[in-house]
Amino acid sequence: MALGRMRSTTTTLVVCSCMALCCLMIAAATADHQLRVGFYSYTCPNAETLIREAFDDAVRQTDDIGADLLRMHFHDCFVRGCDGSVLISSTKGNKAEKDAQINRNLEDEAFQVVDNAKAKLEAACPGVVSCADILAYVARDSVAHYGGGFYDVPAGRRDGRISRASESTSELPTPNLRLGQLTKLFAGKGLTQAEMITLSGAHTIGVAHCPSFSHRLRNFNASSGTDPTLDAAYAEQLRRKCPTARSDNEVPMDPPSELGFDNSYYQGILRNRGLFTSDQTLVSKPAAEAQVKLFARNSGVFTSRFAAAMVRMGSIGVLTGGNGEIRTNCRVPN
Repeated sequence: MALGRMRSTTTTLVVCSCMALCCLMIAAATADHQLRVGFYSYTCPNAETLIREAFDDAVRQTDDIGADLLRMHFHDCFVRGCDGSVLISSTKGNKAEKDAQINRNLEDEAFQVVDNAKAKLEAACPGVVSCADILAYVARDSVAHYGGGFYDVPAGRRDGRISRASESTSELPTPNLRLGQLTKLFAGKGLTQAEMITLSGAHTIGVAHCPSFSHRLRNFNASSGTDPTLDAAYAEQLRRKCPTARSDNEVPMDPPSELGFDNSYYQGILRNRGLFTSDQTLVSKPAAEAQVKLFARNSGVFTSRFAAAMVRMGSIGVLTGGNGEIRTNCRVPN
């Protein structure tokens, strides 16, 4: 009888211990509805490794894919918050964000990277890692791949179910915005002007299409054919790349280092070689110009501040805890 009671007590202790461990794991997963580094340590320990494998596979095939992935995370966060809504496909009754004009140049190969990462994660730990978190991780991996440095990504985002093209049109910055307009737009997302200038540094990688800047090259206004804030020699190079206003050719956003995440973007702005109006406008006021000059001469400061600004941006309007869902297919709500 004594032996039987001992077994019963031991069993009870084991059960209680298991329940306590489960409670700790659940608590770690919810983290009081806040994002945190190491969010998947218990529930999917290899999550970041699997996502990085999917990214590495893609970048071996398409060396500039990371620029689109970084842009996708930005476009996701500025519309409805960082909820993976940019990944949702359109349906017969709804035109989704990814099909808005401003997102048309996002390559499908970039969406495939997220799909492939999700497939790996669903095989390893089904129903655990959100599509929104995958986007945050591959954006970080993109920055690191091109030389911008590795930074920790707080996770715990959940996925939204709504995606509307019209909201991308109204919520995302366009290439022709001026400093005041950019500052106001970013302030509406809880980001400072300094963070806006820092995040603009993402233009150090990737390409743009002629229609996004061709208005600066010809018939700019009544007194000038070319935007006077654009370096004349650079303008001539761009005209050759874009022989007409409707040319859809691609042009590097930062020609000296198209696939290098560095501070040459800011050095170009100081030489009046910002490709977009929204780039060159960053030196239109003394305080903003001072930050551009700081980044232009100190790549380490830019890199560290960019990482911090990405973490801040990645927390915009997130769904956590019991809100949202974990999509099984990133292109379709459950």
